[in-house]
Amino acid sequence: PRRYVLCEVVSEDPRCRQCIEDRAVGLAVRDAIARAHGDYGLACCSVSFTGAAGRAGAPREGPGAAALTGARVPAVKYLNAYTGTVLLRCRKDFHRLLCSALPLVRQLEGRSQRSACFLNTLHVGGTIRSCQKFLIQYNRRQLLMLLQNCTNEEERQCIRQSVLSCSLTEEQSQSGDEEDDDGTE
Repeated sequence: PRRYVLCEVVSEDPRCRQCIEDRAVGLAVRDAIARAHGDYGLACCSVSFTGAAGRAGAPREGPGAAALTGARVPAVKYLNAYTGTVLLRCRKDFHRLLCSALPLVRQLEGRSQRSACFLNTLHVGGTIRSCQKFLIQYNRRQLLMLLQNCTNEEERQCIRQSVLSCSLTEEQSQSGDEEDDDGTE
């Protein structure tokens, strides 16, 4: 069983998010886990991030074997540099170790640039689909808050269009789910 941790990269510099890479996020998370929980936490999370036991040629003796290689990077399943959304995967047994270390991420390096930022945990889910559903609702709430803070009608109209596009996407995905339930494709 796995857990998926949905995070948001928060930075005062909007350019920070556009130059992040999944490897840089993975390394920053790995370093934060090492600082927070030491070798034990790093070993537990390294195995849970990579799923090393299932790979040919991977060390199979305990969690420490994966951590000793030093090459293990946390599994960043999804990264949207435009929105700053990051989805991390880990084993269910160790997701609390991961979540407790995320506040220690204070900067990300990417494309020869170091940016001060932090990871805001939005949701912990059992499936990628549950994280997607949460993200749609979260983005809709964010857009509605922006709508309330608009100063002119042009801004309001732009945000209304964004909210409607979220609604249409969700309705289409729900109708797609109903077709799958009937057994037809």
